[in-house]
Amino acid sequence: MSLLRARCPDCRTLTAVAIDDGYECHRCSRTFSAGLVRVPRAWGDGGEPMVEAASLALDYPEVAVVEEETLAMQTLAVASDLPARPLVLGGCCCSHVGVVEGLAARHGRVGVLWLDAHGDLNTPGTSPSGNEWGMPLRMLLDRGTIAAADVALWGARNLDPPEEEYLAATGIDDDASALLERADAVYLALDGDVLDPGELAVFMPEPGGPSLGEVEQLLVEVRESGKLVGVGFTGLAPDPANVEKLERLATALGY
Repeated sequence: MSLLRARCPDCRTLTAVAIDDGYECHRCSRTFSAGLVRVPRAWGDGGEPMVEAASLALDYPEVAVVEEETLAMQTLAVASDLPARPLVLGGCCCSHVGVVEGLAARHGRVGVLWLDAHGDLNTPGTSPSGNEWGMPLRMLLDRGTIAAADVALWGARNLDPPEEEYLAATGIDDDASALLERADAVYLALDGDVLDPGELAVFMPEPGGPSLGEVEQLLVEVRESGKLVGVGFTGLAPDPANVEKLERLATALGY
């Protein structure tokens, strides 16, 4: 599928055409502020609900569906398939790897605001489970795609000891405002489990998180910075009730 055309969520045909940063459907005349990229795979055991959740019916034109056989191939395909203003709906957080690599190639230095109840900072040598979905932020840092100074990890409350040690060694903190101040371009990676259980239906809920309204306030701050270049939602369960809440969060971001 060409990045210049996308599938309109109303017409269900490839009649949404790229105009500036968004899309306009030439059949029904609707306009959209972002293009949707679906990345259904979950790189770990038992992640089938996250895979299914990547098909939730968000009201944005579908630019691409990336389903590759390896994480390396997925990362390359996602990086290649990004519209000008991407909204990514993924299975697990490994979806963010290709997005950040693509945005870094496009914008140079990219700040990453990672909203997640977990650190996603393990390596194959430190991971208790071996699931790659616990490693994507560390992948980006170890590859040099992003620097520790350009990351804020917000909402994390279930960290493995090696992740806590890594955070202490690198100085990564949860100060989203400081990141927005120093970065020129920012990608927002939002795992649904950052929210308190019950706010969204998610794959791996963790108690003690913020409300939907509190996250919405943070996203308004991100929008008002004028530095947002992409957003990705991951870690969800396939509950249709998630759609309205995700679109509410996307709207807070100006999407």
